[in-house]
Amino acid sequence: MWNPWHGCHKISAGCRHCYVYREDAAFGAAVPSDVVRKTSSFSLPLKLDRRRNFKYPAGTEFALCFTSDFLLEEADPWRDEIWDIIRRRTDCAFFFFTKRIERLAECMPADWGEGYGHVAVGCTVENQDRCDYRMPIFLSLPIKHRLVVVAPMLERVDLRQYLDPHQIEEVSVGGESGKYARPLDYDWVLDMHAQCVGAGVPFCFHQTGSYLIKDGRQYRIPREHQHSQAMKAGLNTCSHKKIGD
Repeated sequence: MWNPWHGCHKISAGCRHCYVYREDAAFGAAVPSDVVRKTSSFSLPLKLDRRRNFKYPAGTEFALCFTSDFLLEEADPWRDEIWDIIRRRTDCAFFFFTKRIERLAECMPADWGEGYGHVAVGCTVENQDRCDYRMPIFLSLPIKHRLVVVAPMLERVDLRQYLDPHQIEEVSVGGESGKYARPLDYDWVLDMHAQCVGAGVPFCFHQTGSYLIKDGRQYRIPREHQHSQAMKAGLNTCSHKKIGD
């Protein structure tokens, strides 16, 4: 995880029970979750060890801004520095997910071109409304590696018109976690799996969420089992290849 800044503000239905807000509250954060601030990890990929070598070696994959959003407006003054770090570490891979894909065009670095080969961008589509708004924008942008994240999945989502295997490398589905999580219907997951298989797009069911509806019954899944229970469904067709392969 590389979180150069922390904090965010909510913009859509998927943000209602944001885990960042929940964890900040649980740990008694002194600063409100909607106040965006730089962190001590701002330059993490450039950190050196005692021998003056990079602490994180070639081939490291960095998950970027998982306690915020990389395209957040409040981070505009800092983003060029992050792009510079990403340019300097072309021997590593970087990926971020965003609910603000409409901002990517104005946030791209000047040399972005058709996209950086070692950067993957994930577009979050938690319901049909956000799918139909974000996906046309997402597919219109120059990006080398595209991921679609249907999480937290709040309803059945029809992605078929957007599932071009030449543009989308993976669709990942997950439920919402936390005490007040909205339930995930397993039938929605099966339907998304069928859409992806039909289109030839790799599929990943990455977590069940706290409440899973299956065969008309609702089950509570403890946090520590949400990823493993999703894996046991046997639906995943993704290869987990490294970005840039």
